[in-house]
Amino acid sequence: MTFLHDQRRQTSRIWRRVSLPVALIAALLALIVTGGALGYRINLTPSEPLGIWRIQMPEGPYKIGDLVFVCPPPTPTMREAFDRGYLRSGICPGGYAPLIKTIVAMSSQRIEIDRLVRIDGLALPHSAPAQLDGKGRSLRRFSGGTVPTGYVFLHSGFIGSFDSRYFGPVPASGVLGLAKAVLTYAP
Repeated sequence: MTFLHDQRRQTSRIWRRVSLPVALIAALLALIVTGGALGYRINLTPSEPLGIWRIQMPEGPYKIGDLVFVCPPPTPTMREAFDRGYLRSGICPGGYAPLIKTIVAMSSQRIEIDRLVRIDGLALPHSAPAQLDGKGRSLRRFSGGTVPTGYVFLHSGFIGSFDSRYFGPVPASGVLGLAKAVLTYAP
């Protein structure tokens, strides 16, 4: 009887030690699998810090300076970007993953792109467009113009970001919500 009692106690101790890590791993897997339904996203791109983000609805209309999740529109430019590896698979139309970008211009603002992006004549810091991607392929840039009604112009200060410098303004209807960091790491 003592042997069985000791064995049960030892099994109970082992189970207590293992159950917390197993529960944490199960919770993380549940977040990954159901995270989209709960408004959570995992960012694995360097445009913003790596980690877990949450989509949050704004209290009012979107404004310049808002960091947002946005669905890239299903255009030939986005298909080429996907084929080149700039975009990942995801829940958006066209099968793309949402992007995390900052709104830097809105309807009726004028965009010029040369050595930097200029919005209504003012230079946007950290906005020099690249001529080539990381694999030496040429990058087409947006030719500039006025942001149409119902569209936003997006930017990320990360030097290798694929943003509106290359694909132009996107429909504001594709904005899913504000991007709020939950648990992130900036390498």
